[in-house]
Formats: sequence, structure tokens, C-alpha cells
Amino acid sequence: METIKTESPPDTLADKQRFGGHGENIVAPILQADGTLAAGAECPMDDDQVQEVLSLMIRSRLIDERGVSYQRQGRIGTFSENRGQEGASAGSAMALNAETDWVVQSYRELPVLLRQGMPLEQYWTLFIGHPDGWGFPEGVNVWPLQIELGAQMPHAVGMAWGFKRQQRPGVVVGYIGDGATSEGDFYEAGNLAGVTKAPVVFFVQNNGWAISTPRERQTAASSIAAKAAGWGMPSYIVDGNDVFAVYSVMREAVARARNGEGATLIEAQTYRVGAHNTSDAPSRYRTEDGADAIARTDPLVRLRTYATSLGLWDADRDAALTESTYIEIDEAFKVAHERAKVRTPSMLFDHVYADPPARTIRQRETIEKEFDQ
Repeated sequence: METIKTESPPDTLADKQRFGGHGENIVAPILQADGTLAAGAECPMDDDQVQEVLSLMIRSRLIDERGVSYQRQGRIGTFSENRGQEGASAGSAMALNAETDWVVQSYRELPVLLRQGMPLEQYWTLFIGHPDGWGFPEGVNVWPLQIELGAQMPHAVGMAWGFKRQQRPGVVVGYIGDGATSEGDFYEAGNLAGVTKAPVVFFVQNNGWAISTPRERQTAASSIAAKAAGWGMPSYIVDGNDVFAVYSVMREAVARARNGEGATLIEAQTYRVGAHNTSDAPSRYRTEDGADAIARTDPLVRLRTYATSLGLWDADRDAALTESTYIEIDEAFKVAHERAKVRTPSMLFDHVYADPPARTIRQRETIEKEFDQ
């Protein structure tokens, strides 16, 4: 690993999120909160990549905005925003090869899904509540959304271990939130990844809150990254709002996995600006409101300022992307809405088995006979 280490964490993080010194590596800052590069730092992306990741972050935020609106109108179910965490998710996604690498998601990684090629109508079909929303199209290397905390991590390691044993190309990234790292599945998956040297990256989006429980009350560990020492796995803490630093360390972790050197844990420290999801009321347990937080930490403002200073972005380009994204959102929602009109009780069995066992076939036939008429 060539990632620069510093004696202290990036100064753009909140004081309560500053950790290190227990085996985990601290990634040096690259893009500072004011949109300038840190002293001695170089941008790890070329101009095209800067424009791509900025577009990805802007699209994600607009989709989040519309998703909350749809939920409030009763048009979709419970919805979780990525708002404020775009630097962590988009920066990590940029290091992946969408054709060979796989994403095992949690439920707050929208920019990752978009870069992996997920059609937006797929996203809305899921949140409308139609079974087809759980089955990603062929060629989109993304596992279904996982609400059961931490349960996706053994799947990620198992898939990566399978790649290794079958000598297939590809790296698997298991995304997880800080709250879910207190679950047993996280530890079992980490131990197995360390033993097997599977080509997997554990990417933790530490937004400081496990719904209403602050990070310091859910674990006594000095950091989440420090937990990887017990698995014999290198780990890194990075400012999740510094999209360049996230990309840099993720690129190295992916290369390490691709080269047969095993797993890596990355803890991206960011901030959940909004609610945990649309069923949550953060004002009941958090004093800082979203407006204050976004002004202090916003990774999108940081990157937009940088890109504008280089002449890579301007207001006209921003407006054009906003307009095209809203058109894309609305058209995709119409398609999903029409698709969701076709639904039968037996669809509960869709996307469960490639080759269903006899008992499941019998159950489906019974339901089709009784209810699908």
C-alpha cells in the first residue's frame, strides 16, 4: 500500500470522530473542506473522472430528494437517503470495474448502484414494493438491497472466496454501516475473509449514527477500522467527505484484492445529514440539524468548488445535468409504476431460487391456484 499516513486524522472530521493509533492506518487528506487540495497532495483522478464522479454525486442527491418526496406522497415505501455521504459511496465506486467487480450492498449506496449500471426504473420498482425490484438485470453486478443488518457481509466474503477458488476475475465489495458492525455476521465474515485471503473489501460508511445511537455508545473500540487487526487484515480510516482520498485508498484496496493479497477494511468517516430513513425523526435525539451539518461537511460542495476552480464545471453544466436528471427520474418512475401494476401473490417466489426445490414448487402452484386467478 502506498497510501500516505499521517500522525493525526484529517482535520475536516468532527472531533468525536477522530481516532487512530491502534493498528489502523489514517489516510492523508487530499480535497479539503474549502475545495482546495491539501498541501503536497495531488488529485488522483484525471479531468474526465472528476467530471464523472461529480455528476454521479449530483444525480444521487437529486434522486434522493425526489425519493423523499415520493415517500411523503405515499407513492413509495420507506426510503433511506445517501445525502451527505456521496463522497464515500461515489469515491469508492469509481475504483471498481463494473464489468467484473461485484457490489454487495446495504441500503445507502445509491451512487455505487448507479455507477454499476443499475437502471433507475429498477430502483423505483423496488421502493414501490414490487418483487421485480429485487432482481437486478443481467450484467448489473449488484446484489439485492439488504435490510437485515450485517447479513450481507458473509455473502460478500463467500462470493469473493468463490471467485478465488474458481480463478475468476473480480473483486467483491461489501458495504455496511457503522451500526451493523456490531452484529455477529460482521465479525464472522471478517474472520473468514482474513483466513481465506478472499478478494473482498469491507467498506464501512461510518456516518456517526446507528439510527439514534451515536457511534461512541455502540462500541468501545477506538475505531471500527481497528477491529480488523483481529482478522489479520489491513485497515484504513479515511475522511468519507474527501472523495479523492476515498478513491485513492479504495483503488489500492481493490488492487490488493485483485492481486491475490487478500481483504482490506476501509472505514469512511462521514455524516448522515438527514434522517436514518423516512420513518425516523432525528430531531428527537440529535441537536444539530441537517442544514448546519451540510454546510459544515458537504462533500458535494467541496468537489463542485474544486472542479469549478479548474474550469471543469460551471453553472450551465450544473443546470443541464439537473434538468436531464429530473427528466430521467420522472420517466423511470412512470415505467416502474406501470411495471408494478402487474402483481400476483405467487410473485413472492420470484428471484428466490434459480432451481426451486420440490416443496417450493408445490407451494407456488397452490398459491397460483388459490389466489392468482
